[in-house]
Amino acid sequence: MAFQDRSLTCVDCGQQFVFTAGEQEFYEQKGFVNEPKRCKGCKTVRKGTGGHGGPRQEFEVVCSACGQQTSVPFKPTLDKPVFCKPCFVAKRSTM
Repeated sequence: MAFQDRSLTCVDCGQQFVFTAGEQEFYEQKGFVNEPKRCKGCKTVRKGTGGHGGPRQEFEVVCSACGQQTSVPFKPTLDKPVFCKPCFVAKRSTM
């Protein structure tokens, strides 16, 4: 299959960027089915911020096992226990 450079629009900044023939060939070799959605600049910014467009949010919680104050990278729910890292690792090793 002959690939040709194509112009795409970045979903973040709206600018045009080139999806080169070489990149298209690479995507095909890797089995990727979706075209890139972001220009190189926006992709770099997104990767540098945890993939969510901003700094990773941490939530302050109390460990359900030892009672120590800790933070977790997800919003905890009331129906599930939350553990600090040492308690989580200890609990996981006993499973």
